[in-house]
Amino acid sequence: MDGKSRMLGFDRKEEGVSRELRVRDLMSREVIAVGPEDTLATLRDLMYQHQIRHVPVVDHEGKLVGLVTHRDLLRSSLVEQTQLPSFVERAVLEQTEVVDLMTTDLATVHPETDIREAAQLMFDNKFGCLPVLEDGRPVGILTEADFVKLMAGGN
Repeated sequence: MDGKSRMLGFDRKEEGVSRELRVRDLMSREVIAVGPEDTLATLRDLMYQHQIRHVPVVDHEGKLVGLVTHRDLLRSSLVEQTQLPSFVERAVLEQTEVVDLMTTDLATVHPETDIREAAQLMFDNKFGCLPVLEDGRPVGILTEADFVKLMAGGN
């Protein structure tokens, strides 16, 4: 493999055969999701506990219905009220549902999508992540961090 291909990470050698990278090769497979009726307090706790910034929202059948990002949570007027005592902020977050904050107009990809196509979609639209779906259900999530890991040579 030449230095340019290796540096860009678009090709991988497997048993002597070069193949193009697909979303499935790079995506995070452990998807932490919430339901639309979950509270923002639950969402925030999951984000901190799992150190994630993007959380898919799924219905009772496991189908993707939305997405909430850490940035969405920070932008919400609830979290921006830094003068509120933490117990008041927590109480407000416990009374607000994810459905009130989630984004529903989402771009998604399939695990077999070429990684360059996914990267271009993220870049063109300034997306921090793309949910990866099969049959409408999240099977992974592709984030900016996944590309950083690729470029840093990590798995």
